[in-house]
Amino acid sequence: MTIPALDHSTTGYCLPHAYWMARAAGLAALDRADIEAQAPAWGFGEVRYFESTHKMPFPIEDTQAYVMASDRMIVTGFRGTEVEKIRDWLTDVDTPPVPGPGNRGFVHYGFHQALESVYPEVRDTILELRDNGQSVWFTGHSLGAALAMLAGARMYFEEPHLLADGVYTFGQPRTCERLLAAAHNKAFAERCYRFVNNNDIVPHLPPEPAYTHVEALRYFDADGGLHTVMPLIATVRDRVKGVGEDLFAPETDAIKDHHLLNYVAAFERNLARTG
Repeated sequence: MTIPALDHSTTGYCLPHAYWMARAAGLAALDRADIEAQAPAWGFGEVRYFESTHKMPFPIEDTQAYVMASDRMIVTGFRGTEVEKIRDWLTDVDTPPVPGPGNRGFVHYGFHQALESVYPEVRDTILELRDNGQSVWFTGHSLGAALAMLAGARMYFEEPHLLADGVYTFGQPRTCERLLAAAHNKAFAERCYRFVNNNDIVPHLPPEPAYTHVEALRYFDADGGLHTVMPLIATVRDRVKGVGEDLFAPETDAIKDHHLLNYVAAFERNLARTG
């Protein structure tokens, strides 16, 4: 199978670009030296790395992000976290939410704090490097997915009111309540895509009704097929199928399906089918 190269002229949704945004989300998990080494190989001449450490009433020790720019495209990626850490964190419903971007609705306190620790530098860097009208993209996996969605929202709902060309998230937890979700859905129609892999546990956290998801779901079924629409009954049957196929796996299906490598593998299977 031949994977198409990252097309820096892309401005809308397509399967190869979604694949590369998943790869870009994984890039955020590397250290500074590895990110700086990989970015030029993908055609990005500028790369900046951001890291903050902070003390919060949640098991998140730091936030990491990067911005890489070419003369056609700027990609910002946020690092995720281990599934056990984020699961413990997101099941804590005692912390009240805080006002969302531009005072639209509310967001989970932990997501707000984690993003705030790097966002001013990320925003200023995007504006600095965007000297040729480049397209702007945000991506992330797990915790990084929530931060990518919120960073895109802040860029638009607050200064500089820049609407990203795309926000791609993978295994994103519920990040905000319904008012912000509605505002986001309207502003980011055909620009935000939230990928969920079969039984991935993280998209089911924190619990409803306090928090909800933004729209534009893209669902990988137990066989790796990609769906834009999946009826409820079919989804339930598919999740049962996924559990049954992994009964004797060393880790639960809900955790296995959260790993970004399994998202990337599902993209590769779909690219092979369409190629």
